[in-house]
Amino acid sequence: MRKSTPSIVPVVLSGGAGTRLWPLSLPERPKQFLPLGGTRTLFQETLARVSGRGFRPPVIVCNDDHRFLVAEQLRAAKIAPLAVMLEPVPRNTAPAAAAAAALVAEKAPGALMLVLPSDHVIRKPAALRKAIALAAPAAARGMLVTFGIKPAGPHTGYGYIEAGPALTGLKGVRAVRRFIEKPNRKRARALLAKGGVSWNAGIFLFEPKAFLAELRRFQPKMAAQAEAAIARGQKDLDFFRLDRKAFSACPAGPIDTMVME
Repeated sequence: MRKSTPSIVPVVLSGGAGTRLWPLSLPERPKQFLPLGGTRTLFQETLARVSGRGFRPPVIVCNDDHRFLVAEQLRAAKIAPLAVMLEPVPRNTAPAAAAAAALVAEKAPGALMLVLPSDHVIRKPAALRKAIALAAPAAARGMLVTFGIKPAGPHTGYGYIEAGPALTGLKGVRAVRRFIEKPNRKRARALLAKGGVSWNAGIFLFEPKAFLAELRRFQPKMAAQAEAAIARGQKDLDFFRLDRKAFSACPAGPIDTMVME
């Protein structure tokens, strides 16, 4: 990262019910905690991709049942997190990111926040870090940045991002024209034929305060309850427990449809 670019706190979302890849993946050990792509687990690979120069210690978001599993894998990876935040109930990406944003704004003022899933397999981590470096100046200007993946075919299991015009003075960064929910095959083929679309990676970079400001505009209840969940939360050994009543009152939803359309 450039010296003028703020440092980045990775926020690793590690929920998951363990319903995919059964019987390898189970509720007590979802796929992100399995070594599916090498000797390290997907969770540990994710942490390794976003550590080192320019990155601060991560915030991990997980459910209560997985807290000791997360702690065990963090120790094995020799990573001391900024926080391990426990969700009392699942609420999807946006509420988890909102609570994490309130926490990061308090514990790492001035830092950017990178939200990413814990179960991706990325064969070229250097390419991801390059994309993050390109995105950081835009995020530092208060923009909410999402990352796209060049489609390898008309996949129906992913959402799509339609790109808008390039942004002046920000190399490699374009506006988002619209988000497209998972299409059927016919529409997916039409999108690829038209061009200008990417698979939605589910990775986001922004200033915590900028994200919370947008939430207050478009989802004020979510913002208020997420911030209350942090304010009323409690430290429990090496974990931070979100307040159950406040977090349970958050409307559930993903970031793209809740905030960025």
